[in-house]
Amino acid sequence: MKKVNIQRHRTKVGELLLGSSGGRLCLLGFGDKERRRAVGDRIRKKLDAKFVEQNDRVLEKTRKQLDEYLNGNRKEFDIPLRIVGTAFQRRVWKALMRVPYGATSTYGQIAEDIGNRRACRAVGNASRANPISIIVPCHRVIGSGGELVGYGGGLALKKWLLMLEQGDNVRG
Repeated sequence: MKKVNIQRHRTKVGELLLGSSGGRLCLLGFGDKERRRAVGDRIRKKLDAKFVEQNDRVLEKTRKQLDEYLNGNRKEFDIPLRIVGTAFQRRVWKALMRVPYGATSTYGQIAEDIGNRRACRAVGNASRANPISIIVPCHRVIGSGGELVGYGGGLALKKWLLMLEQGDNVRG
């Protein structure tokens, strides 16, 4: 059986759960325990792996880059990813990663970007299942009317992340 190294990381936006497998980040989660458990269970099952509390270079690099990002000193991440999900989910998550820092998109636009403009709800479901929050930036997806909608870390955190990326002074 394979293993996923996991570590908790305290940040200014709360505690995050990080996981890596085979030298690549596969988990960056926050939110309630139930949501984290569901994502973790999916990763364990898909990778046929067990979680082991252990540090490694990928997790160290992730902590460093997350802290830089949350302090407004990093706009892009260069961490190797192992994105665990269905083929459709992976297409959505890759489209999310093309939304530039400081910009936003809509569920409808992401659906168009993946070639299925009627898949707005499925895009929303894939966003909710995102196992690598922040780095796969589902916080950059807003409603078609410009409103903030659903986010695993809560709408207050989504607003904070968007303000950070748009250069508003949210540091501290």
